[in-house]
Amino acid sequence: MRGQWAACRWYLFDDPHERLLVPARLASPACTACDDRTDRMSYLEVVLDRLAASDVCGYQAGAPAATEPTAVAALALLAHGRIERARRLTERLLEMQRKDGSLGIDRVHALPGWPTAWAILAWRAAQSSQGFDPAYVLAYERGRDWLLGVAGDSGDIVQWEGHDVHLRGWPWVVGTHSWVEPTSLALLALRLTGRGDSPRAREATAMLENRLLPDGGCNYGNTIVFGQALRPHLQPTGLALLALGNQADTTDRIGRSAEYLQRELNDRTTTASLSYGLLGLAARGAYPDKANAWLRAAADRTLARDASSYKLGLIALAALGPDCPLVSGNWDAAPTSAVEVGV
Repeated sequence: MRGQWAACRWYLFDDPHERLLVPARLASPACTACDDRTDRMSYLEVVLDRLAASDVCGYQAGAPAATEPTAVAALALLAHGRIERARRLTERLLEMQRKDGSLGIDRVHALPGWPTAWAILAWRAAQSSQGFDPAYVLAYERGRDWLLGVAGDSGDIVQWEGHDVHLRGWPWVVGTHSWVEPTSLALLALRLTGRGDSPRAREATAMLENRLLPDGGCNYGNTIVFGQALRPHLQPTGLALLALGNQADTTDRIGRSAEYLQRELNDRTTTASLSYGLLGLAARGAYPDKANAWLRAAADRTLARDASSYKLGLIALAALGPDCPLVSGNWDAAPTSAVEVGV
């Protein structure tokens, strides 16, 4: 077995059978300086190697395969060019798709179907990365049709103090109210599969803007309750800004939301909140210089605890910043429907 220094943070031992990660403080001699890009590549290589070795992607190591972490891991591998290792994950998503086009939480729980948006994004990326594949286009078209048939329900509410209840987005559970995170995911899926100008996408954009708090940021989707303005949360704020992309900021709430993320994100921010927050800032052209150090710290914690495929996938996507396909939409040259290529 041979060892080599790759960065200040990690010491890698490689042999033909496995790759072992040891914190740098346990190795000797200590590395005193390294190029930031080298450091970035070193922890990302470890993260991507772990994802590539994962046959089952759940929310925690050893957990059953679930739609969201499988799709996130596939997107991360595709975005970093590990196409063959991603293919088995995108194929697994095909196996998990239901007859109506939706995907549930996992194979056992067919409902709710909000993870469908993640599968659409993974198939879109796979179709573009691997050349035209009718199976992926047909799968995300069916998933998109299911999404377009679902909308949040305002019930019998006539007037609400905080937000416009009649602007429809997407709910967590069919038949319930529209909330920020499922709406953001669905809007992102529509935008990145060529339906960003559809009536549903435009309404969802208006809904997300309406749910942003006056001073910036958002939470699960309420703004004012019993006369009290609610506090923002990092994860939904980042996801909302990612979904809104370069949407014009007519109320200054988008700009204030980006400022909120810039103030609150740091090296101690939990992995999902950090990753979504950085992607949201990247979408607004405000990706911070310290992002690499923060993500390296998140990778350190995640690998030491449970090596969650979901968290590692988010780290790998966020590390790309403005080059992440979820931000740049750089797969636009590929066909967005099977009809376009005569299938």
